Amino acid sequence: MKCASGIEARQVDELFINIDPIQAGGRLTAEAMKAVIAYGDGYSVCDNCRKPNRLDYIAKPPIAEFHKDVAKWLNMDAVRTVPGARRGFQAVAQTYVKKGDPVLLTSLSHYTEFLAIEEAGGVAREIPANDQKLVTPDAAAAKIEAVKKELGKAPVLAFIDHVDYQYGNLHDFAAIAKVAHQYDIPVVYNGAYTVGILPVDGKALGADFVVGSGHKSMAAPAPSGILAVTAEREKEVFRTTAIVGDVTNRKFGIKEPEMIGCTLMGATLIGMMASFPHVRQRTKHFDRELANHAVVMDALLSIEGTKCLSEYPRKHTMTRVDTTASFDRIAESHKKRGYFLQSALEERGVTGVIPGATKVWKFNTYGTTHKQALHLAKAFVEIARENGLAVKG
Repeated sequence: MKCASGIEARQVDELFINIDPIQAGGRLTAEAMKAVIAYGDGYSVCDNCRKPNRLDYIAKPPIAEFHKDVAKWLNMDAVRTVPGARRGFQAVAQTYVKKGDPVLLTSLSHYTEFLAIEEAGGVAREIPANDQKLVTPDAAAAKIEAVKKELGKAPVLAFIDHVDYQYGNLHDFAAIAKVAHQYDIPVVYNGAYTVGILPVDGKALGADFVVGSGHKSMAAPAPSGILAVTAEREKEVFRTTAIVGDVTNRKFGIKEPEMIGCTLMGATLIGMMASFPHVRQRTKHFDRELANHAVVMDALLSIEGTKCLSEYPRKHTMTRVDTTASFDRIAESHKKRGYFLQSALEERGVTGVIPGATKVWKFNTYGTTHKQALHLAKAFVEIARENGLAVKG
């Protein structure tokens, strides 16, 4: 099947159980699929744009209402949609970071947080994770003091991941934010793997800014995301333009410089909106997701030589495992080498493991049913036994 000449129809999630770590939470709902078709034209949401000519004021489709609903859902005061979490990081960094300013992040932070700091001219300083790959409040305090001693001032901003992308570990964001606030450092909550996945209460967590990823965790098309802020920060990050043309004397109303005017349009925005009722409900049932994940983890850990590199028991459905002493032993002599695991899984209707990976790799079971979790567990155990690996139980 082809969408057009040279473009094959993608049927990954229709034909396989997809455990790709970055795709599991972004699968579109049926409603979003319809919305993408109906609003695929670039400026489709602008049909009923009226003064003051800004995206978050459009009432039909109910974009303005959506912004208010998301803010309430996250217990924040104002929201803007953005083209991915990275644009949320960028908007905040551009607002608060000047050349040479130290900015706090962690040794597990995503590269886009670093790039947002670099673009603003800031100096990145990382809180080190401990041996369990967790970032602690004590480590945050120690790093802030070290930065003050090194650069003569405290960081002007902190980017802290609630769940990091490397291990899927759940960090004590609230306690870290409390430490940062003792130094008057505003804190960005990186919710790329939590907003749309599990309950998030921005104010209870102590976040000044909440950033979420639509295409990673909100069942939305890419690129999409949200930036939510407290009332205290709203007029700073969402300031309106004051620039005036010297020849035309033109002004641009209430356009927001950090948003470059309007942000998401067409299929990305409406897709996120269409999925939102489902996403809002699914966050209330994260315990089911963890239970299904545990089924798969139990099976993997029953295979001799397999290790969980993430915190254990798991608190998130994305996990990093080390199979150097199990599946990689098979790869050493298998005719398909490291690709045998991907091939064996796909024969059983499973995809998403990095091709060729048999040493250290990540997977995410978010969105699988219990029946699918049982199938995943059986698949890993079968592959192990068929290739001579010992399995407990």
